[in-house]
Amino acid sequence: MNAIDILFPVWCRLLARRDRLPHALLLAGPRGLGKLALAQSFAASLLCESPRQDGLACGQCLACGWMAQGNHPDFRLLQPEALALGDDESEGKAEKKKPSQQITIDQVRGLEEFLAVGAHRAGARIVLVHPAEAMNRNTANALLKSLEEPGAGTLFLLVSHEPTRLLPTIRSRCQLENVPRPDPGAALNALGKSGVSDPGRWLALAGGAPFLARELAAKGQGDWIGVLADRLAAPDGEPLGAAADLDRLLKDGKGSPGLRDVVEFAQKWIVDLTLAASGLPARYFVLHQATMASMVERLSLHGLVGFHRRLVESRRQVEQPLNSRLFLENLFLEYHGLFANPPRR
Repeated sequence: MNAIDILFPVWCRLLARRDRLPHALLLAGPRGLGKLALAQSFAASLLCESPRQDGLACGQCLACGWMAQGNHPDFRLLQPEALALGDDESEGKAEKKKPSQQITIDQVRGLEEFLAVGAHRAGARIVLVHPAEAMNRNTANALLKSLEEPGAGTLFLLVSHEPTRLLPTIRSRCQLENVPRPDPGAALNALGKSGVSDPGRWLALAGGAPFLARELAAKGQGDWIGVLADRLAAPDGEPLGAAADLDRLLKDGKGSPGLRDVVEFAQKWIVDLTLAASGLPARYFVLHQATMASMVERLSLHGLVGFHRRLVESRRQVEQPLNSRLFLENLFLEYHGLFANPPRR
């Protein structure tokens, strides 16, 4: 899929900034919209020696050749080692140290020499940070020094799925470019052309993010998502058994998906239950809409909101090493507890 076609209004706004670039630009929006691809295309356009009339890089000049090979001397990409290794948000290798999920302070310090030297092609120098929230406080503070005193012709492109997790001092030094969800029709059309079957289901599960929808479909993640949905749709089932089934699937996936994905989709399920309680259609699990409508009679809105709040807190916990089986058992036991005492009508 082409991120520029899907996010064309955002691309036009980026091109409009071309003649008066800030020293730092923050592209913010939900995961899976194509923000990274868009940022990479914009960087390639800025470094291109003969950009096309539509703003795209020519693909023919020496600079474009360097970008295609990943070794342009005026471009740096900072991202977690797990992403750099191409393991799709980190599938660890057995008996080896797992690749880092964080952008390290050493990576940021490694920019010092790059920023101290002038541009090799008398143009811009670009640092692309993805995802920006993958920096801890120390790493972010190290980057802040460069943001506060950028060299001439230097552009920091920060891509963030969760901009509220960034230090306020980082956000304040960036011009914000919000990246909204694309038009559903355009997203469905792009998914269909890319060969995704049942694109409506995947786009709904991805919350309208087409690149995430394609990723979910391509990885065959329907298995574990389907198991999660089926177990959540059966609140009278055995919670410990549900946890065991899901834990087995996660371990078979060798780290992808992980507990963070489970929590994220559990949040989506609770959102859909809350919508069903208000007589509204499902947003994510559209195939389970009828089931949810029959479940909400046994639920209180207060209980759903409280459980969703605890899931939000759990998303930070799962970034630390945890016993996945125990975590899932607690999750299903608490979820089943929502149905133990039906609300008075």
